[in-house]
Amino acid sequence: MKKDEGNRREKATFGAGCFWHPEEEFRRMEGVLGTAVGYMGGKMKNPAYEDVCSGKTGHVEVVQVEFDPSKVSYGRLLEKFWEMHDPTSRDRQRLDIGTQYRSVIFYQNKKQKKEAEESKRKLEASGKYSKPIVTEIREASGFYRAEERHQKYMMKKGRGSCCT
Repeated sequence: MKKDEGNRREKATFGAGCFWHPEEEFRRMEGVLGTAVGYMGGKMKNPAYEDVCSGKTGHVEVVQVEFDPSKVSYGRLLEKFWEMHDPTSRDRQRLDIGTQYRSVIFYQNKKQKKEAEESKRKLEASGKYSKPIVTEIREASGFYRAEERHQKYMMKKGRGSCCT
């Protein structure tokens, strides 16, 4: 995480397929103080990547974004989330298939829940997609940080290294 910039910090957590690409997209945004990839929403404590990839734990690959709301709004993070993946694709993003790649917004508080639901309604009403949006909106649960080899993967390996 970047150096504390005045204690104005909030967290947002998103599942949008393979976590490498979303992390890189969020990491580059003005007002984002830090990112971490990990697992959320499953039933196993402290899962490893191999556990999550088995599809048996119920976890989603997620990126947790720490941001300064005076520099970037949660609404703008939601816009970026919708832009970076196909929210009509159930349990699949691009070449990655499995429940761990499903589209999910994990809200941290009631305000985030309301904003996430409203942004989803607006996107549905826009007619942008011919198929229904399948993105789940769920309360954030335990975040399990992924192994170090997955953190800032695209920054370390280069943008062409991702599954996208």
